[in-house]
Amino acid sequence: MTEYPYRDRILHMESVSLADVASRFGTPCYVYSRAAIERQWHAFDAAFGKRTHLVCYAVKANSTLGVLQVLARLGSGFDIVSVGELERVIAAGGAPARTVFSGVGKRADEMRRALEAGIRCFNVESESELRRLDKVAGSLGKIAPVALRVNPDVDPGTHPYISTGLRENKFGIAREEALRIYHEAGRLAHVRVTGVACHVGSQIVTLAPFQDTAARMAELVRELKRDGLVVDHADLGGGLGVRHAAEQPPEPAILVQALCDAFAGMEVELHVEPGRAIVANAGMLLTRVEYLKQNGMKHFAVVDAAMNDLLRPALYQSWHDIVPVQAGGGAPERCYDVVGPVCESADFLGLNRPLAIAEGDLLAVRSVGAYGATMASNYNSRSRPAEVLVDGAQTWEIRRREALTDLWASEKLVQ
Repeated sequence: MTEYPYRDRILHMESVSLADVASRFGTPCYVYSRAAIERQWHAFDAAFGKRTHLVCYAVKANSTLGVLQVLARLGSGFDIVSVGELERVIAAGGAPARTVFSGVGKRADEMRRALEAGIRCFNVESESELRRLDKVAGSLGKIAPVALRVNPDVDPGTHPYISTGLRENKFGIAREEALRIYHEAGRLAHVRVTGVACHVGSQIVTLAPFQDTAARMAELVRELKRDGLVVDHADLGGGLGVRHAAEQPPEPAILVQALCDAFAGMEVELHVEPGRAIVANAGMLLTRVEYLKQNGMKHFAVVDAAMNDLLRPALYQSWHDIVPVQAGGGAPERCYDVVGPVCESADFLGLNRPLAIAEGDLLAVRSVGAYGATMASNYNSRSRPAEVLVDGAQTWEIRRREALTDLWASEKLVQ
């Protein structure tokens, strides 16, 4: 977990007081550390050493343009799952030629736009998709570069909603069908096989699932090459977890070494698709305590952030550390459920948290740089939060808080 210091009893990100951020931009507010994002991306990139590779940031983790711009300036590749994410990458200065297109439900118009933009590779997830891509590429007079996303049937040991590599998941092509479909792809006129791909889940905190997956994919590459198919890269997905509490996920260098070991002696470029591992611990959500209340023996801290701002606790039962922005305020410590104003009992940011707080205090919810703002909604007609990037002593508002009129700007009254 990235450590952020208290200076003069105030929580800081880099050289910026988070109390000052809240005062300037209001709450709820997402805040990201540019240095933390860059440090984590470099941890993956440097670990490959001289091995040919591509680190493709998973845009779905956090797709805010300012975050993508930071990564594009590092030379990052990108992993996208929609044409909207492609356009975001382009708008942020990212290169389609360093971008792979994943996802189980690519529409024809999305394929067309990606081909026109010069996408690096399509990670194809079904025979039907393969045939559609061949047809769309043919209509444009282009050849689509493809890798089949193979489902290796590996249990990632994570929440079932973020497990993607088992037979019962919707993702990928069954391993036993892969060779046949690769040969089918080789016979199509407007696709060109360039690699293999996989992804088994998210928030994986042990090395074994990655090692098992890499071994199975390396064996597939050997089989394809024995059959005369050209394979120039192996995309081994993302999924490396982060520490929220007591988890001890492997460091990026340990993971990368395990992947390189599985492909030792094989002349294929290795791709990885980290998202959470790059941005999660770079972000915090600032929220203000509106009310403290007690129902019987239960204490509640009602804050101005809610499940529409941070869905993960309600959706995945995820745990995020919650700390006061100002330490040592003098209030008595109690065990609080930190809850929001949305009319759902699932609207909580954390349960049973020991906190010494008073009404009006600021809290920081940690490790929310991934799947926080990107999953925010306007439920209960609430504006989505502002997002701020901290760079040393500077702050950049990379997404303004929505005005209420923004919420219905695209709607029309009937005549």
